[in-house]
Amino acid sequence: MAEVSTTAPILQLAGVCKAFGDAEVLHGIDLAVERGEVVAVLGPSGSGKTTLLRCANLLEHADAGELALDGAHFDLARVTAKEAAEIRRNTAFVFQSYNLFRNRTVLGNVTEGLVVAHRMPKDEAREIAVRCLERVGMADRLDAYPVQLSGGQQQRVAIARAMATSPKVVYFDEPTSALDPELTVEVLGVMRDLAQDGMTMVVVTHEMGFARNVADRVVFMEHGVVQAEAPAREFFDHPANERVRAFLDTIRGS
Repeated sequence: MAEVSTTAPILQLAGVCKAFGDAEVLHGIDLAVERGEVVAVLGPSGSGKTTLLRCANLLEHADAGELALDGAHFDLARVTAKEAAEIRRNTAFVFQSYNLFRNRTVLGNVTEGLVVAHRMPKDEAREIAVRCLERVGMADRLDAYPVQLSGGQQQRVAIARAMATSPKVVYFDEPTSALDPELTVEVLGVMRDLAQDGMTMVVVTHEMGFARNVADRVVFMEHGVVQAEAPAREFFDHPANERVRAFLDTIRGS
């Protein structure tokens, strides 16, 4: 696991609220993530985990809350288009369903954001993309299209795309939920390597082995609030309360 910085957190969320119609999904969430830290976000379905990540990355518009990213502060309820673009330039999001461009090759999927959003020269973008694809074991499929790849390969391309922009924080939303066990191991291995390299990661997951052995800290959410958080081993070995114990018993018994 990465060494965690003692300086100010690279990411801070304060008082994040979100409702869809009459349904309140997030109730004033606070979360701080240190530079180089891996935070696993656990909890039952419908607890608001994915919505929290999407609000942090401006994929959803929060109703209230503050975000600080590497010292820059933003009002999530009043964020401007320019501020949203700044946040997205400095973060990356890995989705459950890969979200690759079907009409782009593996190489094209990784270079697209570099050329369009970051206005990078194509030769430089290609060099970075190839290096990132090598890192995730996909350099031999540069000219393949997503339809020609397995789910695990598509997710590795998505991770390479996230890495390519050198983000300050990468959000992973259940990155293995659509994969069978063998491909899950493949993708988690890539994520484990990135964690060891010091990438700052916030990972919504049901993979308890990853949360225990790779994450530095675990945050447990339910009903749109943080019910508990602790260093990973402490979270699993010494649950903070009865609700966490019941959740872990259910996971272990499934």
